[in-house]
Amino acid sequence: MPLKIIGAGFGRTGTLSMKSALEQLGFGPCHHMMEVFGKPDHIALWQEAADGKPVDWETVFSGYQSAVDWPVCYFWRELSQLYPEAKVLLTLRDPEKWYDSAITTIFKGMLSRSEGVTDPHALMVRKLIVENTFGGDVSNRGHAIDVFNRHNQAVIDSIPADRLLVFEASQGWAPLCDFLDVPQPTSQYPSSNSTADFQKRFQPKPNADKKE
Repeated sequence: MPLKIIGAGFGRTGTLSMKSALEQLGFGPCHHMMEVFGKPDHIALWQEAADGKPVDWETVFSGYQSAVDWPVCYFWRELSQLYPEAKVLLTLRDPEKWYDSAITTIFKGMLSRSEGVTDPHALMVRKLIVENTFGGDVSNRGHAIDVFNRHNQAVIDSIPADRLLVFEASQGWAPLCDFLDVPQPTSQYPSSNSTADFQKRFQPKPNADKKE
């Protein structure tokens, strides 16, 4: 099943809400970083991709109609060429607010687990995001925002306007549904994975079996 929608926006730009929206509109299942957790085979495929090795994208996206967030957004060029009929979504938000959110969620986790990491998922994420995307530095605010802005502009400059939707969650259903040529739901546009939600989801759980 070829991808119909490719998300080019970085994580923390409303990508989990977009995943919910696309699935509600009939473009699911939608691939997202949340889909990678607990799937060793997929983690290994993404690690190979992060290492620059050839990837069987048909295997990676088997069963998916759409894909957003990391790790997908790093490969937007390759995927937009591989799936020429797919539409491209660039989720955006104010760059300063994006960094404020990222440094207290995804970046915070990467920085706190930078030494002695052996978990395959964490290694893949660090390679793809910290090293490949941000050149090894996510703690430098100005640098990270510059990478964010240059990435977004590259997408805008490269994808034809009739194939691309630049979207902010505050815009709601209308531009998304118009772009995808589907009816607009009567429900509110999804809102999920706030900073507080993210921190609650990934906060360390107490070890009930720990013995002193």
